[in-house]
Amino acid sequence: MVGRIYHVGLTVSDLDRSIAFYRDILGLEFQGEIFMKGEETDKMFRKSNCKARVAYLNGSKAVEAPPVELIQFVDSEIHKEQPDLFTTSISEVCFYTDDIDSVYRTLIENHVECLSEPQYFDFRADGFGESRAFYFRDPDGIILEMMQPL
Repeated sequence: MVGRIYHVGLTVSDLDRSIAFYRDILGLEFQGEIFMKGEETDKMFRKSNCKARVAYLNGSKAVEAPPVELIQFVDSEIHKEQPDLFTTSISEVCFYTDDIDSVYRTLIENHVECLSEPQYFDFRADGFGESRAFYFRDPDGIILEMMQPL
């Protein structure tokens, strides 16, 4: 009934700033932007006169890799709360890399808040393998994860 994930949507406060972060710092490819408004948009978001700028970025051409959808609501107040790994919600979005140390250095050089340095995990006994990973925040404080399977 349900297939693969089509995209992962994140509400942001400044679409241009977020596009720059995901494109220029994380290296995702900008795929395009749409503007949503009208009766269907109002019904979908359950808000009268709703307008949204929506951009799509992706780091892979593989069908299994869904794009990141960035949504900025226009002329609407956004309720900004600090995301937390220990709150029931989408806790983070994880990105793949084959050079986690280089990504970490790039984030630090660009003054991105990293919650730790890359950490090593061994879950071979559980059937999942080895990896290195760390959490960091985007410009709105959304928690992201970078992972390098070993």
